Amino acid sequence: MVFGQVVIGPPGSGKTTYCNGMSQFLPLIGRKVAVINLDPANDSLPYDCAINIEELIKLSDVMAEHSLGPNGSLIYCMDYLEKNIDWLESKLKPLLKGHYLLFDFPGQVELFFLHENAKRVIMKLMKDLNLRLTAVHLVDAHLCSDPGKYVSALLLSLSTMLHLELPHVNVLSKIDLIESYGKLAFNLDFYTDVQDLSYLQHYLDQDPRSAKYKKLTKELCEVIEDYSLVNFTTLDIQDKVSVGNLVKLIDKSNGYIFAGIEASAIEFSKIAVGPVDWDYYRYPFFYLDVLSSYMDF
Repeated sequence: MVFGQVVIGPPGSGKTTYCNGMSQFLPLIGRKVAVINLDPANDSLPYDCAINIEELIKLSDVMAEHSLGPNGSLIYCMDYLEKNIDWLESKLKPLLKGHYLLFDFPGQVELFFLHENAKRVIMKLMKDLNLRLTAVHLVDAHLCSDPGKYVSALLLSLSTMLHLELPHVNVLSKIDLIESYGKLAFNLDFYTDVQDLSYLQHYLDQDPRSAKYKKLTKELCEVIEDYSLVNFTTLDIQDKVSVGNLVKLIDKSNGYIFAGIEASAIEFSKIAVGPVDWDYYRYPFFYLDVLSSYMDF
């Protein structure tokens, strides 16, 4: 059983920086990491990738050959990857023993809440290679400073969760920069816990761009609250504690926390509902090293 992360999110949300940071952090707690770049538009990688989709197909070639724009070309590339999934599986098989996998996907959000290609690729890999993956959905924290954009981010997160049907962790990235975007209308907990969204209505009504969509926005907020699925954790990729807490949450969602543990169903249930502090007793020495020597990115 192999564990890993499917890293997704809108353009500029910090996916590549995240993969770079995780690829440096995880070895410090004893994990051998393999990063798989599945973004054919990402031709400047700050990390060493074990597999690069550009060996199979390049976005620039698709745009030139088929006269497509960047969005249409990305959809074409995902369709091509799905049709050539054997290529990806053959590349992954040598990495299955002892590696933790990070899949760096494109930033085109339609791929993850509308089109089926990326989902089918992920599901086939999970089935054929017995992978246990968590979707890590990054959203730029600056969206919290604009109520309209925040509601849009909530809708995107909810739609992606329902579409992918994976264990899912929503992350407000670049949280260290949030104060530079202006004062938030509410405490940060309001945005991470997705509390009563009716409180946003007053601020939305003050914006002439969104005031005329008042009824629509109200209904959309009610849909988000009725599902009651979306919440966020925060991330500063340069903060060792922030990264460590996110890793624990991801490990709990995809079952890594249970790997190698022999226990009864009752004991598993206690672990599942308990606090995410397991790393401290599984890797006590590694974690002390991380706290003292983790590098800034």
